Amino acid sequence: MAYNDLREWISAMERAGELKRVRAEVDPVLEVTEITDRVSKSTNGRGAGGPALLFENLKGHPGSKLLINQFGSARRMNMALWVDSPEEIAERLRTFMDVKSPQGLLDKIKMLPMLADLGKFFPKTVPTGPCKEVIRKDGFSLLDFPILQCWPKDAGRFITLPCVISRDPRTGKRNVGMYRMQVYDERTTGMHWQRQKIGAEHYREALRNAAAAGANPSTAEHQRSAAVDIMASTSGGTRAAGEQPKGRMDVAVAIGTDPALTFSAIVPAPPDVEEFMIAGFLRQKPVELVKCETNDLEVPATAEIVLEGYVNLDELRTEGPFGDHTGFYSLEDQYPVFHVTCITHRKDPIYATTIVGKPPMEDAWMGKAVERIFLPLMKLTIPELVDVNLPVDGVFHNLMIVSIRKSYPGQARKVMNAIWSLGQAMFTKCIVVVDEDCDVQNIQEVVLRSFNNIDPERDIQFVMGPVDSLDHASRLPNYGSKMGVDATRKWKEEGFVRPWPDVIVMDEDVKKRVNELWKKAGL
Repeated sequence: MAYNDLREWISAMERAGELKRVRAEVDPVLEVTEITDRVSKSTNGRGAGGPALLFENLKGHPGSKLLINQFGSARRMNMALWVDSPEEIAERLRTFMDVKSPQGLLDKIKMLPMLADLGKFFPKTVPTGPCKEVIRKDGFSLLDFPILQCWPKDAGRFITLPCVISRDPRTGKRNVGMYRMQVYDERTTGMHWQRQKIGAEHYREALRNAAAAGANPSTAEHQRSAAVDIMASTSGGTRAAGEQPKGRMDVAVAIGTDPALTFSAIVPAPPDVEEFMIAGFLRQKPVELVKCETNDLEVPATAEIVLEGYVNLDELRTEGPFGDHTGFYSLEDQYPVFHVTCITHRKDPIYATTIVGKPPMEDAWMGKAVERIFLPLMKLTIPELVDVNLPVDGVFHNLMIVSIRKSYPGQARKVMNAIWSLGQAMFTKCIVVVDEDCDVQNIQEVVLRSFNNIDPERDIQFVMGPVDSLDHASRLPNYGSKMGVDATRKWKEEGFVRPWPDVIVMDEDVKKRVNELWKKAGL
């Protein structure tokens, strides 16, 4: 069974030799980052990533503990999800997606076990939980926790591994997202939900509702449109005088949840699918939730720390710079402000965090797990897709390599456009499409195929559209160009009339004979 909470997960890592306790005094300002960066880029004899680190002597925070790099290797990523490989989860997804409508009583009976399994995924509300062991409505401070300043030019300390919980004002559906939070003072932080994030859409919907509230029918739509214009994204705009919607939106933040729930907060799930249910699918048992003390949201009952509060709909504040996963500092911008109204936590809470920067780091292993797990969902929309590789050094949104089963001319370009229409994949800066016999996980082979198979003027296409907010090279914030490379074999129907050479491959019989000779030859 999956882990009930962070503490069970820590114990499992320690038993497996995957966790190192650090008892020397370490400063959460910069020093934790430097130590973790070295560890996450090491091999340590266990494959890239080094061990998880539990800091037990943090400067300025006596008695506090800090966990970092918990997902920082392929082995721990598999352990976190209770599998030998992420492909196991992908296969479970395929099973559910292949279900057909029952045609008779026998089919319905066969579906009963699957329906029973589905019942395990839904979260359930419980009266209380460990996160309520200490309830602080007065006299609390965010600065009591060992929150990191990661890099020298960061604007301050940042909460980097939060499960941010919000509710859709229209549908009531909950969302759990992971958005960094710059600590401004004891009770306020930034809320860095970029415009494509579901939390940002909840905020925009709250803005629309606030703008329309109280307006007469003739002006209601105008007010709603004004709210959309004012906040077309959650960053980069200044609201015009007289167009500031009043009101607030409830938000809660869970820090230090079980690993499946933490991972669920980063997955590119459809907006209508709650991350609590995704976590239940990964855990094969429901997430237990408890109601907040000062707002109407529910939070994970076993979380180490819960921050309750709200964002004002008429308040933006400068957030950043921040050393980001691109390897560069993301620049300062305007984002909503989160006001903390209550903190609840376990006794002696463990502060869970992460760092990002030049890859590879902990987020690399999380991103590769997402790539493997969600490949079946991509194939639903793009059935000719064979495999996908998001290279770690491409920081996931800069480069995607895909192999396809090509069956008609122009298909590589069709696939590019299909990818650019898929959720967060729309931000992919460069897409390289190769034939199905090319192993996209083998970068040497991809480079060999790509640069041999293209005529640059013919096979590279550029499109304009939305780009990632962290793309510092785009001509405008959030808007720029993207590139597709058709590195497939060219067909006569695509205007290629020259002979296309075969790839050099040794005869299989010869390879078998040499396999037998290999040891005899002392090679």
